[in-house]
Amino acid sequence: MNLGIGEIIIILFVALIVFGPSKLPELGKAAGVTMHEFKKALHSTGSEKKQDSDFK
Repeated sequence: MNLGIGEIIIILFVALIVFGPSKLPELGKAAGVTMHEFKKALHSTGSEKKQDSDFK
């Protein structure tokens, strides 16, 4: 999924209209925390699979 600069600007503009300028920082922080937790879970799942395959 490739997003160009035009699509990103449109998405940000719609988000600004829908959520307002006071909510955007909170939403950005929540999205960042969610992405961090997701990556951490993926990493831990990958290391568990490697440990299982090494154990066999």
